[in-house]
Amino acid sequence: MKKIKATALFFTALLGISISSCKKDNYVPQTDLAYDVVVDGATATFKVTTTGVTNYKWDFGDGTTSTDENPTHVYPGKGKYVPTLVASVNGKSAESSTVLRIAKTSPVKINDNTLDDWATVTKDVLPLGTKKGIFRTVKMDYDGNYIYVYGEIAAKKSDGTIFDFYIDSDNNPATGLATGTFTDGGYDILLEGQLLLTGVDIFYHNGAAQQDFSFAQQSIADAYTLGTVKEEGGLVKFEMRIARGKLKGLTGSGTRFGIQVTKSDWSVGLGSAPDDGGPSYLLDMSE
Repeated sequence: MKKIKATALFFTALLGISISSCKKDNYVPQTDLAYDVVVDGATATFKVTTTGVTNYKWDFGDGTTSTDENPTHVYPGKGKYVPTLVASVNGKSAESSTVLRIAKTSPVKINDNTLDDWATVTKDVLPLGTKKGIFRTVKMDYDGNYIYVYGEIAAKKSDGTIFDFYIDSDNNPATGLATGTFTDGGYDILLEGQLLLTGVDIFYHNGAAQQDFSFAQQSIADAYTLGTVKEEGGLVKFEMRIARGKLKGLTGSGTRFGIQVTKSDWSVGLGSAPDDGGPSYLLDMSE
C-alpha cells in the first residue's frame, strides 16, 4: 500500500501581545506548531514535530477527537478531511491544520487464508434471480489497484466447474461483444476456465462486428490472483483479485460484470449472476 506523507505547519499569532518594530525588547516571535502525518490506506499516523507542546486536542475532521500526543486514526472511508491540532506551545495556545485525501480502500486481504474480511463488504452484492443455478452469493469490491470478487456456489472444488467472466471494462456498450447473454454492455474481456482448479484464460474481443463472438487469447502475467478457497456446508467459497492496471480499460470509473458457470465438460449450464438475458452488474468505481 502506498504511503503518503504530509506536513502541517501553521503560524498562529499570540493574541494580546503588541509587536513594535521600534522596541526590539518587546518583540515576541509567533508560535510554531507543526506535525507530520503518514497515510497508509485509510489509516493516518500523526507525529508532532514541535518541541515544548502540551495539552493536545486533535479533531480528525470526521467527528472524532483525541488527546494523545501522536495518535493513529482510521478514517471511515474515502474523502477529504481536515485534521486540526489545538495545543499549547511553551504555555501559549496554538492551532495547526492540514488537508488529507483518503482514497478508496478495501478490507479484503487476498492472501490471509480467510474469507472473514468479506463480511464487511455489503455494498456491491450481485442480484441473483431465477437463473442463479448453483450461485448462492456473489460480491465485489475494489480499490485503486484491484477489483475483488467473492463467490459461493453449491458445488465441490473437484467438480472443475468452468467460469466465464464477461467484463465490459470501459462501461461502454459501443465497444466489445454485444450479445443477449448480458444486456447493457459491450464485453471487451472474457476470463474463462476452471477457476478453482487450473485458473482462467484471458481473452480480448477482436470481432469485426460487435455481434461476432470472437476473442483473441492474451498472455498477461499477474492479471488475476485466486485467493482463499474453502469447502464447507455443501458450498465452495472463494475469492479472486483482478489487477486493474493489467487489463485494458479497468482503470476507469466503472465496469460491468456478468458471470456464468458451466459443467466441466461444457454439457450443462449451471447458473448465472446476474440472470442471463438481463443487465450485467455495474461496479461503480467513481469514488
